Amino acid sequence: MAEEKKLIFREVQSFPLWLRLAVAFSMGFAVVIDFFALHKMLSQQNLPKPFSIASLIICGILLPMAIATLFLLLKMQTKVHSDGLYVRFFPFHIHYKKFTADDISECFARTYKPIREYGGWGIRCGFRSGRAYNVSGNKGVQLVLKNGKRLLIGSQKSELLAEAVSSFIKST
Repeated sequence: MAEEKKLIFREVQSFPLWLRLAVAFSMGFAVVIDFFALHKMLSQQNLPKPFSIASLIICGILLPMAIATLFLLLKMQTKVHSDGLYVRFFPFHIHYKKFTADDISECFARTYKPIREYGGWGIRCGFRSGRAYNVSGNKGVQLVLKNGKRLLIGSQKSELLAEAVSSFIKST
């Protein structure tokens, strides 16, 4: 019978509410403007080509709505179980990425500079600093993997996350 995984740590983070609302509002504004442009095009006597109507619907209405919806759904989920660290940046990662004690050579909490080191927030790649998964703030847990790669996991509870990762590494 398989050993049951014990949950040690869990954190779910989203982009700040003000940023999600700003994106939703700006995309909504774009949709309203394009809706009025589409209405004006359709009310003219000699209608424009169907391609221009379709492109206005796709680029001006559906695309902004899809971007706003995607941005509202984004969330980073971090879990530490007794058998490993699990990270998922939903909806880009459908399944959790798992890191076991065999993968990690070093782990520590740190303060970082999101823009300077990684170019911002999200799923990011820095030139010298490796990959980062972060949604806000400037605190996280730096993992140095045994293959030499580096991964920073942003966390509002970076000290607790580092302790949890260290505990499952020591227990194996």
